[in-house]
Amino acid sequence: MSKFIWYDLMTPDVKASGDFYAHVTGWNIRDSGMPGAAPYSILSANGVDVGGIMPSPPGSAMPPVWTGYIHSTDVDRDARRATELGGSVFKEPQDIPEVGRFAVLCDPSGAPFIAFRPNSTATPTAVPDGTPGHFGWRELMSGNWQEAFGFYSALFGWSKTEAMDMGPMGTYQLFQTGPGQTGGMMTKAPQDPFPPRWNYYINVDAMDGALKRATARGARVLMDPMEVPGGGYACGCIDPQGAAFSLFSMKRS
Repeated sequence: MSKFIWYDLMTPDVKASGDFYAHVTGWNIRDSGMPGAAPYSILSANGVDVGGIMPSPPGSAMPPVWTGYIHSTDVDRDARRATELGGSVFKEPQDIPEVGRFAVLCDPSGAPFIAFRPNSTATPTAVPDGTPGHFGWRELMSGNWQEAFGFYSALFGWSKTEAMDMGPMGTYQLFQTGPGQTGGMMTKAPQDPFPPRWNYYINVDAMDGALKRATARGARVLMDPMEVPGGGYACGCIDPQGAAFSLFSMKRS
């Protein structure tokens, strides 16, 4: 099964966004150091690289957004297969010199993600679940979660685990991309003003402290901290530049 292996943020103000997330999550931030390449900052937690920040293209109307990278052994094949399965190609496959090959794809509801084949064969460093500074959960709010699951299952081999009855909100379907739970997906509510999208949860040391740091730096809370099945607390926010993100911690304070 193909796993999420990287996450990056596209934002109009890389410096401000970096300062915000460093303060909230404790990330260390450094320049990628690639001569001649577009500006790109690397995010790391305790010496382990977890993602990056890039500037929005000049004149772009695309809002700030976090995007997940899913490992691909053949990006061109996956791009073709995605369209056959009802998805679409937002950016055709292309190389990042000395880094890898990628394509920006969308699932049948239009939620974007990146298929990525790194040049390196190194395995991402494994950390215990809940480790602060790492992404711990991936959540798809879809136009139709059943259709979405069929798409990702056929494309990447993902499998279902537990299905949770959320009452009037519908079913929250958990999935895995390997041992253990990886994330969940559900059909978004009709009143949800946002388009179908992936949402990524960043592990923090304690929920109340992280949320206080976030709001003090200008974040807006979309969903107050709530206890989730299995233990822990989650909340959803919008960062000062307008990108949605979520926080998770096993501890409230």
